[in-house]
Amino acid sequence: MPILEANNVRKDFTEGREKVSVLRGISLSLERGEIVSLEGPSGSGKTTLLSILGCILTATEGDVTVEGVKVDRTRARALAGIRKRSIGFVFQQFNLFGALTAAENVEYAMNLKGLTGRGAGKEASRLIEAVGLADRKHFLPRDLSGGQKQRVAIARALAGTSPILLADEPTANLDSHAGQQILELFRTLAKQESRALLIVTHDPQVRAVADRTLLIRDGLLSPI
Repeated sequence: MPILEANNVRKDFTEGREKVSVLRGISLSLERGEIVSLEGPSGSGKTTLLSILGCILTATEGDVTVEGVKVDRTRARALAGIRKRSIGFVFQQFNLFGALTAAENVEYAMNLKGLTGRGAGKEASRLIEAVGLADRKHFLPRDLSGGQKQRVAIARALAGTSPILLADEPTANLDSHAGQQILELFRTLAKQESRALLIVTHDPQVRAVADRTLLIRDGLLSPI
């Protein structure tokens, strides 16, 4: 059974008196241990689809199933529980807490997923080191470069044991070497920990680690 599945998902927005169809009937599934790369031009609906799959937005039509649970008619509190338990996010905007250090940002994510105390701090340090920021773990976000903030955001997404990782342009602010390190880490997580990864990207390096690549254009999905 797929760990994440979308069936005929549509998403419409209203602009003035006009209805704009961003997603026009998308179906996909993601298995444990699988990495899927999602490509497409700007405005094609990539981030909208990622937000629906991550239970942040609600589809206009169609349904989404996360670990066997249909989420379309699920109440807000239950959706928050699904996100906390099942899904890790890498946001393009970083969304780091400015008053917390790099390690503390990751530790806070651990706390939200139920791991507290010394164990959370130790795991946060391990993840910060895994993304190559051992010498920056006590830095505040304002003292980090864009690429370093991106790596903190990735470490935070990896916190806990979420079986699904959704990443929006995770290598966009990284140089090619750092980007390759992160992709190798993603590959290891997928194959050794049976996590499922969906990566929205324009980075051609992602195809090398992905099990398959999908193209979204004009709100429709097709394999590459």
